[in-house]
Amino acid sequence: MTKLRSVTLNEKTQLLSELPILSGTIGPDVVDIQSLYQQTGMFTYDPGFTSTASCSSSITYIDGEKGILLYRGYPIEQLAEQCTFLEVCYLLLNGELPNADEIVQFESTITMHTMVHDQLTNFFKGFRRDAHPMAIMVAAVGALSAFYHDALDIKSKKDRDLSAIRLIAKVPTIVAMCHKYSTGLPFMYPQNKLSYVENFMRMMQGTPCDDFVPNPTLVKALDRILILHADHEQNASTSTVRLAGSSGANPYACITAGIACLWGAAHGGANEAVLAMLEEIGDVSNIAKFINKAKDKSDPFRLMGFGHRVYKNYDPRAKLMRETCHEVLTELGLHDDKIFKLALELERIALEDEYFIQKKLYPNVDYYSGIVLHALGIPSNMFTAMFAMGRTVGWIAHWDEMIADPEQKIGRPRQLYTGANKRDVPPQHIKRS
Repeated sequence: MTKLRSVTLNEKTQLLSELPILSGTIGPDVVDIQSLYQQTGMFTYDPGFTSTASCSSSITYIDGEKGILLYRGYPIEQLAEQCTFLEVCYLLLNGELPNADEIVQFESTITMHTMVHDQLTNFFKGFRRDAHPMAIMVAAVGALSAFYHDALDIKSKKDRDLSAIRLIAKVPTIVAMCHKYSTGLPFMYPQNKLSYVENFMRMMQGTPCDDFVPNPTLVKALDRILILHADHEQNASTSTVRLAGSSGANPYACITAGIACLWGAAHGGANEAVLAMLEEIGDVSNIAKFINKAKDKSDPFRLMGFGHRVYKNYDPRAKLMRETCHEVLTELGLHDDKIFKLALELERIALEDEYFIQKKLYPNVDYYSGIVLHALGIPSNMFTAMFAMGRTVGWIAHWDEMIADPEQKIGRPRQLYTGANKRDVPPQHIKRS
């Protein structure tokens, strides 16, 4: 049993007054507790680290109360409307949006690295055809360090930049290969004449039998999905990448750690869970029943894709994804499709229901992204892999920022120990030879 000791208000004030307060550019101030243990003999206790700033970062800012998301200071709404995914990648990596010459060079460099080592294709043959794509992806991305070990000096900015380019370029190829392997269809090599998103869609959905003709509306939709998922501050997978990187692990190992973390149902698996929920509801006529189940505290059923850990207002990404969702459904003529009619009606009810409004359970980005990906013909078991493809650049940006940070040190959280006190092995215990 944990023993809690009360601390008086005066004691708290005294403790806080002796600790420095740090201020960022925007957002709440933080109490610098680095010297707390040396000064007081105490640690802080913060399960989930929800009140702890584990690092300083200049990449992404979130204000959950106001529904604000900024990449390098730029509102996500402006970036999603006015920029391509590769322009956003350049921004996250370099801190500024590229000019005309810089984006041409960046796009060309990415394109030249989209192919993977031919021997990596043999790696896939060791998996069952029904293996989850995320299981294959974790292994394949981790294996990249065995093929591209010419640039693994993490102290070298040149090596870090090359590794970043390789990961952004090759992860889509690997994601598409994971899908093709699970369907038994041949791998599709990238084509340099296509854009980043066009190339990926061809590798995912094209075959050697037919020419692939990209649909501009669908290409734009997928490009926006990648932008909206590119980074999200110190979430679980990004923190995992940073923690792995703090040990000096190579970038491929660190990104693999992030992919593995993202695989969790509470993180990257949410949009896949949305589709499973819609299939469980089954029909528009069943919505009222499931709404009541969601309101019943004794019922384990939950509406997936509603509410957010950080946003206590409407998720700004969800607004943009909602627009994209309706654009895609209109383009494909799917507004009358059973699953989409169900999703749209559930959305309407939730946005008008007083229970959801009071609890601020708005549809989040996962709700709409699952619907859009489904409309694009992406199978639900590939949803998290798609998420990982978009998030790769954010992971790399944070990893690179951390490595270059002079305050960087190996991560070592402490704990509140609640086990047995020191005790002796009883005399009657005899070791067996």
